[in-house]
Amino acid sequence: MDGILSELSASPGVLHGELARLAEALEWVSSGIDLASIAIMLVGSLRFIIGFARAEGSGEASERVNAIDRHRMELGRYILSALELLIVSDIIHTALSLALADLLFLGLLVLIRSMISFFLNREIREIRGEIGR
Repeated sequence: MDGILSELSASPGVLHGELARLAEALEWVSSGIDLASIAIMLVGSLRFIIGFARAEGSGEASERVNAIDRHRMELGRYILSALELLIVSDIIHTALSLALADLLFLGLLVLIRSMISFFLNREIREIRGEIGR
């Protein structure tokens, strides 16, 4: 079994042979998805910082807390969206590499990102319940 796996991971495969240009284009697509997910997180962070600053300048404490919680929910949604895109990018990269180590790394990344998504979703639901939305 180990011999077969090492042969498969050692061979370049069809994507890196006859379809090398396609593999290169997909690497660029994967990089573009990575950049898009970073941009989404930056936009979400910027919106959160602006919203947080505005909320801190508002009057009553309960209004301020509710406004900050709404901005936290919004930031969480941006993070979740970016994480989903990063998973897509990782899947493309792993499909192109054909290495067993990359497949194991992908599994670990997807597990970690899924756990982050689960707990972030739970926190968003809790915040939504607290502010009554």
